[in-house]
Amino acid sequence: MKSLAELQAIKDKMKDKVVLREGSSDIRVVVGMATCGIAAGARPVLNALVEEVNAQGISDKVTVSQTGCIGICQFEPVVEVFEAGKDKVTYVKMTAEKAKEVVTKHLIGGSVLTDYTLKDENL
Repeated sequence: MKSLAELQAIKDKMKDKVVLREGSSDIRVVVGMATCGIAAGARPVLNALVEEVNAQGISDKVTVSQTGCIGICQFEPVVEVFEAGKDKVTYVKMTAEKAKEVVTKHLIGGSVLTDYTLKDENL
């Protein structure tokens, strides 16, 4: 088992990678982090979103946070994007690579990646 000092050092080192903010940004990105999401690989997706938002310099416009169960476990990892005045976009079966693409093409470019979204035929 690690000592308390070692655990604190790990926590401090990882803070920049998983900084989750609450606020009133223009765009809110929510990652399902219940047991089903984590088991399906949501943690790397969350990390990739946070890192890419920071790398692209859009952290003042985009808030990345986590939530519990979204209710569609068979489609995990699930990422929801909320923008004022627009319909919610639900991305399903996400990976870290897809998450980075969502940041550049959707959050920055404004184009929803429909191939990654929840479609009626999936229900």
